[in-house]
Amino acid sequence: MKLLFKQRLFSWFDSYDIYDEAGNTVYTVKGQLSWGHCLKIYDVNGNEVGTVQERIFTMLPKFEIYEEEKYVGCISKEFSFFKPRYNIDYNGWHVEGNFMEWDYDILNVSRRQVAQVSKQLFNWTDTYVIDVNHPQDALSTLMLVLAIDAEKCSRN
Repeated sequence: MKLLFKQRLFSWFDSYDIYDEAGNTVYTVKGQLSWGHCLKIYDVNGNEVGTVQERIFTMLPKFEIYEEEKYVGCISKEFSFFKPRYNIDYNGWHVEGNFMEWDYDILNVSRRQVAQVSKQLFNWTDTYVIDVNHPQDALSTLMLVLAIDAEKCSRN
């Protein structure tokens, strides 16, 4: 299942539309006014299905992930000089690849690919393709990608 992750062109807060291969909106992501990043994920019916919330007052950026109201994991930046590194406590997953250029794989505990993320060039806004191997992992994958994107925005 491919998801197209596209930032909205004119928005005060982080807002994204997530489309399937047929161009149908699957999820909508809306940034909320708060201390740090707070991204709410909604399904096609407008139901809140997840949240990515930045924790402030930490040494390095940390983002907590919630499915509906339930805490399911977090991603935190690790100290490194050249290449971004993360501690991921979420589904037993880890990430390999080039974070800086948005070309990486999400792997499960057995080192099998869960999803592949890549940036599309030559668009008006940031546009990424998330190729998810199993549709049931789509929301979890999206929330991890959002957390990495929010951390990247925190650096800039």
